[in-house]
Amino acid sequence: MKTKPKIIILAGYGLNCEEETAYCFALAGGEAEIVHINDLIDGRKKLSNYQILAVPGGFAYGDDTGSGKAYANKLNNHLGEKLRKFAEADNLIIGICNGFQILTQTGLLPGALVFNDNARYTARWVDVRITGQSSWLKGINKLMLPIAHGEGKFFADKKTLNTLKKKNQIALKYTKGEISSSQNLPFNPNGSLQDIAGVTSYNGRVLGLMPHPERAVFFTQQPDWTLQKEKMTRDGEKIPEYTEAFKIFKNAINYFK
Repeated sequence: MKTKPKIIILAGYGLNCEEETAYCFALAGGEAEIVHINDLIDGRKKLSNYQILAVPGGFAYGDDTGSGKAYANKLNNHLGEKLRKFAEADNLIIGICNGFQILTQTGLLPGALVFNDNARYTARWVDVRITGQSSWLKGINKLMLPIAHGEGKFFADKKTLNTLKKKNQIALKYTKGEISSSQNLPFNPNGSLQDIAGVTSYNGRVLGLMPHPERAVFFTQQPDWTLQKEKMTRDGEKIPEYTEAFKIFKNAINYFK
């Protein structure tokens, strides 16, 4: 039997989506372990023993100094060199929501996440389309995912935006779809420049995204699942167990096979 890829999911100081994230990676066939950041800093756990690093969603340090800043400072001050070596090696990193904010603050991902244009914490579903190349996103064209953030607007200067586009690092974009059209909502929920919902670095091995794929892996988690079930039943189609979002976690595991 081949060894399962080992995934480390960071925890501590207000990150709060580690359980769901670990569950998804385990469901996809990996060996997921939730590790408090202090156990990495103190050397009780070693980053080099893992193949995938996940920084989950939450509200690290209560976003008191700005989303992701304090946690990123802790990572950079104590684990900066190890983090960059991990990213440069043939490993995978994902940051989801607060994790995305943290990875931009560490410098592992470009750009920044700033306050939503509506100046409100926004929790809803969105439609996104895949626009970049990444090992995380193989075989996926579009997704329906939930968001929950107050500082989710992707921002970067013109030079950075041009570089992202040139290097195909814009991974996901908010797009018009079933959610926005059926509920009369703006398809871009936070005013992100160029509708950016996620970006990559390190040749696509590092992915950051504001929507939560770990909250949408089962068909019955989708807001329109009852309607889709009825349509599929009438058309004689098989009701799926998982959504396209589950492929994100499967792709990560399959990367090491």
